[in-house]
Amino acid sequence: MGDGRRRCSWGQSTPEYQRYHDEEWGRPVTDDRGIYERLVLEGFQSGLSWLTILRKRENFRAAFAGFEIHEVARFGARDVKRLLGDSCIVRHRGKIEAAIANAKAAAALEVPLAELVWSYAPTGRRRAPRTLADLPALTPESTALSKELKRRGFRFVGPTTAYAAMQACGLVNDHVTGCFARAEVERDRRAASGYVNAL
Repeated sequence: MGDGRRRCSWGQSTPEYQRYHDEEWGRPVTDDRGIYERLVLEGFQSGLSWLTILRKRENFRAAFAGFEIHEVARFGARDVKRLLGDSCIVRHRGKIEAAIANAKAAAALEVPLAELVWSYAPTGRRRAPRTLADLPALTPESTALSKELKRRGFRFVGPTTAYAAMQACGLVNDHVTGCFARAEVERDRRAASGYVNAL
């Protein structure tokens, strides 16, 4: 994008993708609100372009009370109707109702949502992907996380969506070999290792 830095190919296609790639994707998210937001947005993305979700992200935040779990957990039928009428977000009843159900499920957990999700982070070192074609759509860990989330009442969290959330939240580092962000993400993940090791 004109600055001479090597990136994953998708991170060079639009300014929105570049910002998301450079500043956020793969960097550890260890707070419940942040994990919940990404799970919801990945669920809304299903069947759509991620760029569509990125461009509507601030609208989603406004519509869903900043993704504050306990606030969204109090949403009811009136809120569903309001959200279905909001042209600034993706108006899909199933996904809207899932976002609310997921907030209720997260609020009911006996452990923090971030702790639950991070307990499914892969252990050991993985070889860096050389190209996007090397990235899996799902993994044994994402399949197990999906199953556990569904058991606890979460919806729209299939194994592929769970893996996309794991990538977004830094449970895995899927920046390709040669991408400048890969080393930065590894540094950030090491800095977060105290949190992870305490789980």
